[in-house]
This record gives sequence, C-alpha cells and structure tokens, in this order.
Amino acid sequence: MPERSLAVVLALAANTLTLGAASAQAEPPEQIVNGTFGSGHAPWWGTSNITLDSSSGELCADIPGGSVNPWDVIIGQDNVSLIAGETYRYSFVATATSDFTGKALIQLPADPWTQYLAVYPQMTAQANTYTYTFTSPVSLPNAQVAFQMGGSATPWRFCVDNVSLKGGAPPDVYKPDTGPRVRVNQVGYLTHGPKNATVVTEATTALPWQLVNGSGTVVASGLSTPRGVDVSSGQNVHSIDFSGYTEAGAGYTLVTDGETSRPFDLGGNLYAQLRDDALKFYYPQRSGIEILDSLRPGYGRPAGHVGVAPNTGDTAVPCQPGVCDYTLNVANGWYDAGDHGKYVVNGGISVFQLMSAFERAKYTPAAQPFTDGQLAIPESGNGVPDILDEARWEMEFLLSMQVPAGKPLAGMVHHKVHDDSWTGLPLLPHLDPKQRELHPPSTAATLNLAAAAAQAARLFAPYDPAFAQRSLTAARTAWAGAVAHPAIYASVSDNVGGGAYEDFDVRDEFYWAAAELFLTTGEAPFRDFVLGSPLHTADIWTEQGINWREVAALARMDLALVPSSLPDRAAVRQSVVAGATKYLNTLNAHPYGLPYAPADNMFAWGSSSQVLNNMVVMAAAYDITGEKRFANGVAQGMDYILGRNALNISYVTGHGEVSAQNQHSRWYAHQLNPALPRPPRGTLSGGPNSYIQDPIAQQKLTGCVAQFCYIDDIESYATNELTINWNAPLAWIAAFLAGQGDGAATPAASCQVSYVKQDEWSDGFNVQVILRNTGASAINDWTLRWSFLGGQTVTQAWSVNASQSGATVSATHLPWNARIPPGGSVSFGFTGALASGPNPNPALFTLNGAACLVR
Repeated sequence: MPERSLAVVLALAANTLTLGAASAQAEPPEQIVNGTFGSGHAPWWGTSNITLDSSSGELCADIPGGSVNPWDVIIGQDNVSLIAGETYRYSFVATATSDFTGKALIQLPADPWTQYLAVYPQMTAQANTYTYTFTSPVSLPNAQVAFQMGGSATPWRFCVDNVSLKGGAPPDVYKPDTGPRVRVNQVGYLTHGPKNATVVTEATTALPWQLVNGSGTVVASGLSTPRGVDVSSGQNVHSIDFSGYTEAGAGYTLVTDGETSRPFDLGGNLYAQLRDDALKFYYPQRSGIEILDSLRPGYGRPAGHVGVAPNTGDTAVPCQPGVCDYTLNVANGWYDAGDHGKYVVNGGISVFQLMSAFERAKYTPAAQPFTDGQLAIPESGNGVPDILDEARWEMEFLLSMQVPAGKPLAGMVHHKVHDDSWTGLPLLPHLDPKQRELHPPSTAATLNLAAAAAQAARLFAPYDPAFAQRSLTAARTAWAGAVAHPAIYASVSDNVGGGAYEDFDVRDEFYWAAAELFLTTGEAPFRDFVLGSPLHTADIWTEQGINWREVAALARMDLALVPSSLPDRAAVRQSVVAGATKYLNTLNAHPYGLPYAPADNMFAWGSSSQVLNNMVVMAAAYDITGEKRFANGVAQGMDYILGRNALNISYVTGHGEVSAQNQHSRWYAHQLNPALPRPPRGTLSGGPNSYIQDPIAQQKLTGCVAQFCYIDDIESYATNELTINWNAPLAWIAAFLAGQGDGAATPAASCQVSYVKQDEWSDGFNVQVILRNTGASAINDWTLRWSFLGGQTVTQAWSVNASQSGATVSATHLPWNARIPPGGSVSFGFTGALASGPNPNPALFTLNGAACLVR
C-alpha cells in the first residue's frame, strides 16, 4: 500500500468506533532495509576508517580514537523514502563499550545535508532502545539514515540492531514544562522597586493573592488585575502588583488560584553578581589564549586557533581565494557565538556596549564603578579596570582586521574570519581542523571599527596613552576608508562556514562612527557630519530596537550622555527620553511587563537581547531625567528575562530556579557530551524566535505563538544560541540595576556642571565651566574637582584658584564667588595643554565631595 494512502487509512481508523476495524489495518511498511542484520549488513555502509561486522546478528564496528568531528566516522544507509507531512517513528537498539554520545540523523544525502531528524543517543555498555518521532517536511526518495560516531579521543566498539523507520506514527506534540502558573522574577525584586507578577488562569474576574515569606507567613495580600488574552503567548492572564511590600528577605512566594510561584528574594544587592557573571562570560569566549581552569574552574581549555595541529590557526590567515594576497594575524578576539567565527560587525557592537557600561559609570554619579580584579581574568591586577582589559582583547582583534597600508582598500576592515566550511557539535576550538579565511572588507565592518576604536581612544587614554593613540589613528583611517568606499557590502551568499552578516544600509554606521569620532576629538568635520545626517533627527526608536544591523540609537544615546559641545545636545537628549517613553508605554501595556511588542507578533532572532536593548534606552532616559519611572521600567523588563514570561524560565544560565542550560555551543556542549561543561553562569539565551529556522525548532515548535517559540536544546541555534552581542546588553543592564541599590529614590544632585571647549589648537585648548546650584540651599566655600582622561594639564585659570595633582584638578572659589545661592551659578575658565592623543572631556565632577550632574 502506498504510504500516503496508508496515512489516510490510519487517520480514518482512529475515528472508527469498533476495535475490530482499527485492528484490521495493516502494519505501516518498514522503510529500513535489513535493519535486523539477520543476513549480513547490505546495503549498510561505513566510512573507510571502520570495518562493518554483522556476524553476531547485529551491526558492529570498532570506532578509532583520535577523530575530531562526529562525521569522521559514519555508518549509514541511503535511498530511504520520506513523504512530506508524514510522521515517522524511528527506533534502534545500541551499545557502546565506553559511554559515548553519538549522533543519529535522517537527512539529505548531499550538501547542504539538511537534517530532518538529529538526535544524540547517550549509549552505554547496556543495550538500550532509542525511539524518536518526527514529521518529515519534504518528500524525498533518497534520504540518508546515518550514525555519526566520530569525535572520541580513545577507541571503542559500537553495535546497533533492530533499526526501524515506519510512518503512520502519532505526531510528537511538544509541550514545554512551564511549572506553576504564577510567573515571577526568579532572582527577585529590589526592596523598594516595582514588584509585578503574571498569573495564567481561566478566571475572568479578580483573584485573591497572598505573598508568603520564607517562614511560611502571609505578609501581604490583594486582588489580581484581569488582563485578558495576551497576544504574545495566547494565554488568558492576570497581573499582580505587590510593590507596596518593602521588607527584604529570601524565599518569598506568591500564591493565587491554587498555585504557588517559584521562590524569589527581595533585596538591595540582587544584580551585582549577575553583572559580574555576564561579564565573566567573555573570558572563556576568547580566541588565541589558553583559558585557565584556575580562573574558570571546569572551563579550562587550550588556546584555540593558534596554529597548533590540528588547527590551522589565526596567526597567519589568508583571504578567501581572489580576495587578497596577504595574511593577517587575527588571533585575538572573542568567538562570536556557539561557533568559531569572529565577525567585526557583531564584535563592534559587543565591545562598544561593554565600554559604554564602563563609560556610563564615569559620568553617572549613582553608577557602581568597575574595578581592577573584578572579573578574575589574566590581566587582573594590572591597574586597569577588568572590563577594559576584557574589551581590549576584542579591540585588538578588530584593529588586526584592518587592511594594511599599501594594499587595495587600505584602511578598510575585513568583514569576518571563520572556517572555510561548517563544523559540527561538539568541537573544542583547539581541535577545529578547518582552514581559516579572511572574508572581503565591507563598509559596515570598517565603520564598526571606526566607532569602537574612537570610543576606546577616549576611555583608554588614562591607562595606556599609546593604545589610545593607536586606536584613534585606526579610527581616523577607517573613517577615511569608508568615506572613500561607502557602498561595499557583505554578500548575502557568503554564508558557508559562518554567518553572512549582510547589511545593505550603512547610513546608521556612518552616523555612529561620526558621533564617536566627534565625542573623542571634538572636531568640526565630525560634528558637521553628525548634524547633517538625516538619522540625527529621525525617529530611530523602532519596535525591534538596537542590534548589529541597526546602530543609530547607539550614536544618539552617546551624543545625549557623553559630555560634548554638540549644538543641539538638549534636543538630542529629549529625543532619547521620547524613545524611552515609547518603550515604557509598551511595557506598561503588556501583561508580562515586556518592553517589546512587534506589531506582527513575530519575535526576532535574539529577542532577549532586543528586550534588553530597549531597556538600555530607558536606562539612558533615567540618566538624563532622573525620573524613577524609567528605572522602574528597566527593573520590570528584567523580570521578563529572569522568569516572568510565558515559559516560566530564566533565560540566563544559573540565575533563577529554572534557567536555560543548553545554549547552542560547540564547547559548552554538556547535553551532547557529559564530559563537557554547560554554558557558564550569566550566559544569555537568544530566547523566543518566531521564525524557528533550525530543525529542532521546526520539529517541536511549528505553529508556536511568539513567547512559546523557544526550546532549551543545544541544537536549536535559532532560539537558544549564545552570542557576545546578546551578553553585552545583559551586562550593561545588570550594571545599571546594581547601581539602583534597593530601588529607593536616589537623592537628586545639588549641582550641575557645563564644561565647554571653546577653542582647541595643536597643543592646547580653552574651556569655560559653568557651575550651577540646583539644590534648595546655598553652596558656600566650594571646590569643584575633576580628572582629565587624556593626560591634559591646566596652564592658566581665571575666576578660580586651580591646582592639579596628577590627572585631578581642584578649582576653588575666590572670595567674591564663594557663595552660590539656590538657582544661581558661577562661571570660570582655563587654558590647558594637550598630551599626545585625544582630548576627551572629563566624565565626573564633584563639588565638595558630592557628584554633580553634567550638562
């Protein structure tokens, strides 16, 4: 009987009321030939490095040790028939003389080797039956069944029997375990911050709720607010607001509708550990350096891609054929995601946001500073804040990707470097045997370097002036290269061995690079480019927000927050507040408190980072206005990331009672090989992705609604990947929340400083400072202090007594301006001498020891 006809018959049989009618149906036909090996093993085949043996009535092979990839050793059968829409039951019995996690596939038998089923049986010496169900998305007369058994350092013996593939199976309906119907931030809530939860319920009227402390005592109660059906989850939900309760403690739960939430804390120091963990993620992502187990217990590994066999390494990487005639040493940098590729456009936004978190702490009085020794990395103790040391590892890579002088497209930047073909999972970086290749330069990559290097120049100036100068020179060179070649784009088809990262609109990259160069140098040409860009006044606050392809908001926020003499800075600052208000309104309207609501309800790849980046805009608005509503919005947005979501899961490994554990990675591959670790604490998962591009997601999640388009499986790269550019906003936001203390209102600064460079020449500059009293009482006998960031010195001052010790300047009143009444101001000025390198504005001013707002 043809298989398609059989499926119809089976469906009719399921609706037949008599048992006899159902039992009369024929058994579905077997698609595997000779799966019991009763008479040899034809038509099964194996790779040339094994010998098939079916003499015992099962198929066995001695698997050699020392292979790298799963596909280095394969046993397979070809010409297996599949029918689109048919659901199949695939089963086999297998043993391994040494415990081993193999890979069993049903796939296209040729490039691109599309996998219709990919599973990882964990085999032992005991014979176990493995059974899987999948629905074929295609009709194919010649699919391939394959057992991939390579990747073991030592030899072992594999045996398989009773291999069967039959149609007519009931569909395998994936139902995630979402736990209790009361969804909370599983880490906790700031004691004096907003406290909200979401309840999934069929009730349409308000429900009573109780807040229970760790001792089991009811400490607060109230009624829920019905919210109707949430479009992002398809659930009927209620909201609970228990912000009025402000007693710190551990082990709280919310009880309502017969359900008890997962436990959470109330406290004032909930996010410092998450901040550090999110930043510590980067060290084991490093390329070109041994990861020390003493610094990351359980994560130590040899240096990846340094030219030690079997890897060809990144120390002398050639271009793709026909692209260039040189090699580059690009061994530094972070591996971008779960693969071994390194991409400038993704690295650019990632390192920028790490440096942005550091820079914010310098000009925001309430921010917690980043320190040397904070992250336990090899550079700890060198006198430089660890976050900058970590950023420098990536910056060195970005700088190394610049086309050398004298070569075609000199000054531009190669788009990416990765293997010449795809590798599989698991695969440690030092075992990657593929040839590495530089890909053609692009305008987008060039401008990413210009922006990040200009930012690095002003931040590294106090710590390493030579590196700051090298960064600024590279930024200027890249800018000139991009201006000369404004439309060189990465090819959408350049996606073999790594992602394409194509971007055909680089107006935002030009705006971003010009903004950073202006903020570092103060030079008129960059200022004029910023002011002339159509993006400077456009509404750039899209519902999808910031990502590697959309960077205009990065420029706008820095122009608003980093002190400068930009003529329309007040309007720029107001535009950031307007964008943040848009995201805050979205959050307030959302039953899950989510500042992300695509109009088509299609969540993007990496939606977790989109959510966090929208929160960055709200945090920037808080820094501008001091309005608590924006800080509260950031705290509520973090609730979603840490468990207040439809799946009741924290998307950050190790934070929350139930968190993502199996993000897509070639070396954090515990799900596939128990000898390897899970992703480290503080690793953000990409989160729901409505487009479910990978086979696992397509098998399990087809038809999913927005928030449900996620599965914590290592093979689901579309929903569960880890990446450097997703962890960057996580670290940024965790740092912001760490600076919020217990969530109580922070006292407003009683002073405001305007620092304006009125003139600048080759070796000097002229500044006017306006100090305003924004408090309610007079300021008497004042001293204003700041530190230069670029080695500048005061040469002459007027209207103050100025002294300087190292980088720190003290400007003390004169007798006639010692008192500043409420609402009053004083003005003074000075001339300064430049050190070599950039001349950034000071980032933090203190008046009699208290921090001032900078305008």
